[in-house]
Amino acid sequence: MDVLVTGGSGQLGRVLVPALQAAGHQVRQMSRRGTGPGGVRGDLATGRDLAQAVAGAELVVHAASDPRGDLWQVDVAGTRRLVQALDRDRLRHLVYVSIVGVDRVPYGYYRAKFAAEQVLLASGLPVTLARITQFHTFIDELLSTARRGPVLPVPMGWHAAPVDVAEAAGFLAEVAGRPATGDVVEFGGPEELSAADLARAWAAAREPNVHVVSTPLPGRLSAAFREGGVLPGPQAARGRRTYREHLHG
Repeated sequence: MDVLVTGGSGQLGRVLVPALQAAGHQVRQMSRRGTGPGGVRGDLATGRDLAQAVAGAELVVHAASDPRGDLWQVDVAGTRRLVQALDRDRLRHLVYVSIVGVDRVPYGYYRAKFAAEQVLLASGLPVTLARITQFHTFIDELLSTARRGPVLPVPMGWHAAPVDVAEAAGFLAEVAGRPATGDVVEFGGPEELSAADLARAWAAAREPNVHVVSTPLPGRLSAAFREGGVLPGPQAARGRRTYREHLHG
């Protein structure tokens, strides 16, 4: 099919585009600058060049996001602009890349992603909402940022099931080739680990002199993480590469 990937230049997009091409699709990747092989220019935040970018698309994998910017303008209003620009007679499937827990965790970015899901469900388009757990590299970034000299404090009781980004891309390519479900599918890593377990594995591989300290955190957000808010459900598909394999890979 003629495939358009939004956010094709991001961490996920860089491995998703080759996965879709390997499945036999002709792939264009949309970004604000339109750079790179198969790049087309389109701006979700303003709508500029969006109609031209999506023209002819039979399959759209919507992976664009702006968690460090105006996420409501890009993730929510931008998704609405994308819906309005698409050719409904030609589109066969739209796969939205979301996050496990957006319906349960009281965090601004998650709320925006959940709102974008509702825009798509109300659009009447053939959609599948693909919720994925945190990537291994994202866990690395969080732990590196949390480190305070020789001490690495982590939230007590938090759990996650981080996943390999390339395996997530393979899962999305498979989902994209199926009929739209009109509902949620989930994909997570092979293990459910505490924040302390993740931190100790990271420290052993990257910073062996760092001491991990579990710290209780109050509030609704922390409670959601302690209650498994970001863990995939029993029907979720699972990757195979563990966090420790990622660290030593």
